[in-house]
Amino acid sequence: MAITDAQNPLLGEATCGTLLQKLQEIWDEVGESDDDRDKMLIQIEQECLDVYKKKVEQAAKSRVQLLEALSDAKIELARLLSALGEKSFAGIPEKTSGTIKEQLAAIAPALEQLWEQKAERVKEFSDVLSQIQKICGEIAGNLNISDAPAVDEADLSLKKLDEYHAKLQELQKEKSGRLHKVLEFVSNVHDLCAVLGMDFFSTITDVHPSLIDSTDVQSKSISNDTLARLATTVLALKEDKKQRLHKLQELTNQLIDLWNLMDTPMEERKLFDHVTCNMLASVDEVAVPGALALDLIEQAEVEVERLDQLKASRMKEIAFRKQTELEEIYARAHVEIDPEAAREKIMSLIDSGNVEPTELLADMDNQISRAKEESLNRMKTDIMQAEVHI
Repeated sequence: MAITDAQNPLLGEATCGTLLQKLQEIWDEVGESDDDRDKMLIQIEQECLDVYKKKVEQAAKSRVQLLEALSDAKIELARLLSALGEKSFAGIPEKTSGTIKEQLAAIAPALEQLWEQKAERVKEFSDVLSQIQKICGEIAGNLNISDAPAVDEADLSLKKLDEYHAKLQELQKEKSGRLHKVLEFVSNVHDLCAVLGMDFFSTITDVHPSLIDSTDVQSKSISNDTLARLATTVLALKEDKKQRLHKLQELTNQLIDLWNLMDTPMEERKLFDHVTCNMLASVDEVAVPGALALDLIEQAEVEVERLDQLKASRMKEIAFRKQTELEEIYARAHVEIDPEAAREKIMSLIDSGNVEPTELLADMDNQISRAKEESLNRMKTDIMQAEVHI
C-alpha cells in the first residue's frame, strides 16, 4: 500500500530546516563521518541551485515570450489600424504601464474588435470586387469566372472601398447603357425579320443564345462581340430590306406596265394590292409584317413572267383591235387601205421583238388620231362642196 506524504514520518509538515535537522539525526544514528556529511550537504546544495537555476531560466524564457507576444500584439494593432485606414481606435488603452500580462490583457479586446472589423471589411471588399469582376466578365464576354477576386488586405480603408464602389457604379452604368443598346438592336432585328418574313428566333440565336430569353433581361450578353455582331446583323437586314424593296418596286412597275399594256381589268389588279401597295414607299415606311417576304417577291416574279409570256398574244389582240378601229375610221371616210398587209406587218413586228409593244400601240394610237382628223376634214370638205352645188 502506498504511503502518502502526510503518513511519511520523514515529511509531514516539513520545511528545509526541519528536514536538515532530521537528516542530521539519521546521520548521527547511522554514524556517518563528517567528510561524508560534508559531501552530501554540498550535493544537496548543488541540487537546490540547479533547481533554482532551471526555474529562473524558465521564468526568463517565459518573460521573453510574453514580451514578444506584447510586441507582436502592438505590431498587429498598428497593422490593423493601417489596413483599416484608422489613425486611432477607441478600444486601445492610453496608458501602457503595468506588468507584461496586464498590458497584454489591456490590448487583447482592441485586437478582437479590430479583427472582427477587418473580417467584415474584407467581406465588403470581396462583395464589391465580385460584382466588378462579374460585370467586367460580361463586358469581355467571359461569363465563366469561378475564382473569387483577391482582396488586398494591406489596404482595407473606407477610402479604397469608396473607390471600388465608384468603379462599380461606373460599370453598372456602362452595363445599363450596353443592355439598352442590346435591347434596341434586338427590337430592330425583330421588326426587320417580321417585314422580311424571316425567322427571328434563329436569326437572333445565331448572334448569341442569351438574346432569345425574354424573361431575364439581365442575363443577355452585353459583350463587345455581341454588340458588334448585332450591329452587323441589323446592317445586313437593312441592306436586305433595301434590296428587296427595290426588287419589289421594279416588279411592281413591270406589273403595272404589263397591266396597262394589256388592259388588265381592275379586278385582276386588285389581287396584287399587297404587292403594289409599297410602290412609292421609302425603306423606312415599309413596316407591315411580311411586306417584303421572299414568297411575296416570288409571287410577283411569277406573275410578271406569266404576263410577259401572254404579252405577245395580247399585243396582237390589242393591236388588231386598234387596227380594226383604224379601218373603220378610214371606211367611214371612204379611204381605201390594205388591211391584210397592215395586219401582217403588225404580226411581224410583234414576233420579231424588235419593237416595244408600248411604242407600237402608241404609234397605232397616233395613226387613229390622224385618221380621225383626216376623216373630219374630209367630212367638212364634202359638206362645203354640197353647199356650193345647192
